[in-house]
Amino acid sequence: MQRTAEIRKMIAAVEDTHREAGQTLETPSRKCVVAAVISNPFAGQPDGDLDVLKDIGADISAKLVARGLQALDAGPDDIQSYGKGAIVGIDGEIEHAAALIHPRFGAPVRGALGDASEIITSTKKMGGPGATLTVPLTSKKSIWDFDHMDAAEITIPDAPHADEIVVILALAMGGRPRKRIKPD
Repeated sequence: MQRTAEIRKMIAAVEDTHREAGQTLETPSRKCVVAAVISNPFAGQPDGDLDVLKDIGADISAKLVARGLQALDAGPDDIQSYGKGAIVGIDGEIEHAAALIHPRFGAPVRGALGDASEIITSTKKMGGPGATLTVPLTSKKSIWDFDHMDAAEITIPDAPHADEIVVILALAMGGRPRKRIKPD
């Protein structure tokens, strides 16, 4: 069975926030959500060797982080926070998403982002074309850095098909606009 991602399409969306609450930001807050719509080799099958999906997760995460850096025109040290997620088409199961984005997905991302040491927060769900996923973002250096606790959202009108999975990586620079929450 194939151990690399069979990609139907990739999407990269960059959001630059210049004003928040009526105030111009000194430096825009930037987010990029990158997604790959891939075939699910286990769609419609109740069992299978999920190590295949773990390998696909490592393969696709390397592609996503490279595309995200390119979309942001950023270097590894420019990225301050990240998150990941997946939407599984209805012929799959939620465990397919877990196999893709947990065991082997993170290492290529952290490796591409220099001093990234924290876990990559995640979310996953089942859905059909047009399903929306909100991906949590946290600091790549300290999961307790409140300034970088945020979220990014993605919807792809024609994905996932029943036999597909949308695999998502979110990267961010600058934290939340007008961040000012401090720990107690």
